[in-house]
Amino acid sequence: MRHHANALLPARQPPLQSIGVAQWAKHNLWGTPTSAVTTVLLVLILLWSIPSLLEWSVLRAVFVADADQCQAARDVGACWGVVTEKYRLILFGRYPFDAQWRPLLATVALISLLVMSCRPAFWNRYLAVAWVLVWLLFLGLMGGGKWFGMPTGLVYVATDQWGGLPLTMMLATLSITLAFPLSVLVALGRQSTMPAVRSMCIVYVELVRGVPLISVLFMASFMLPLLLPTGTSPDVLMRVLVGITLFSAAYTAEIVRGGLQAIPRGQIEAAYTLGLSYWQTQRQIVLPQALAHVVPSLMNNFIAIFKDTSLVTIVSLYELSGALGLAVGGDPNWRPFKLEAYLFITLIYFCICFAMSRYSLWVERQLTHR
Repeated sequence: MRHHANALLPARQPPLQSIGVAQWAKHNLWGTPTSAVTTVLLVLILLWSIPSLLEWSVLRAVFVADADQCQAARDVGACWGVVTEKYRLILFGRYPFDAQWRPLLATVALISLLVMSCRPAFWNRYLAVAWVLVWLLFLGLMGGGKWFGMPTGLVYVATDQWGGLPLTMMLATLSITLAFPLSVLVALGRQSTMPAVRSMCIVYVELVRGVPLISVLFMASFMLPLLLPTGTSPDVLMRVLVGITLFSAAYTAEIVRGGLQAIPRGQIEAAYTLGLSYWQTQRQIVLPQALAHVVPSLMNNFIAIFKDTSLVTIVSLYELSGALGLAVGGDPNWRPFKLEAYLFITLIYFCICFAMSRYSLWVERQLTHR
């Protein structure tokens, strides 16, 4: 059947652009004289530094857990033997040695669920159930003893013995999960037409942003029990979690508020004209667009929250970096090789933060092509 001359054809996707390696290099590395000079300088620096770094980190390095060999290779090669010797104490802190399979299993379950939650294929009503089950499994494995009055068959381990990577992942995941909805409410409250709500949100944000996280952790750990009834003292881990959550929510709220201010007022007025309520307007029109605008800033804040968990060492909770100080700093045989141990946990931090950053870029691309 022949189409009419004035019939509109359906829109087609633009052709994909493919750029070869040579074209990419010419455009990004040699496009301008400044870019070309910078490229040459960077190549020269790499050619000068890589052989020395390779020799120190691999060729002359000591990989066995032998302090004498590490002392002999000191200032010549790296001592990765400190990681071989102390990796369990670094990864799990003061958790009982014979029961360290429990935090290992709990951490694997939590990280696996985090990876699954990042994929749209798993975004359904069962995901919330999976989160509840995994958190019950995580806390049951870490704590042991009785859980909801039911014996778990595992030896009880107090929270002050939790540490290392499991504690870091737990604090980061829970604080981000709890801080995000609170931050959205605070951001909406700062734009509220009710003076009491708006003033309360402004005071909260400005007060929390005006003090460092260390102060918040000290207040949550030592002053919070003074505000509670006599004889009531929440667990130190719970107090620290509350402090990090409140601190993170204040910063996240300002990021969300920036996204809210980017939404034209006309869209909100049009929604009210159509009969939508305030919360329907926010949920269906305003928040989806506002959050899409601030994805990079949100992810940057989440990465900062993940790294800020290292500050809980000041209240005697030894997460990943604190467990390293406990493992290496207290052993005079391995103390001189603390640099290699720090490089080990730096690699862990980098891998997790880099994964979060790449996921943020993926989310941005998905929102751009919607």
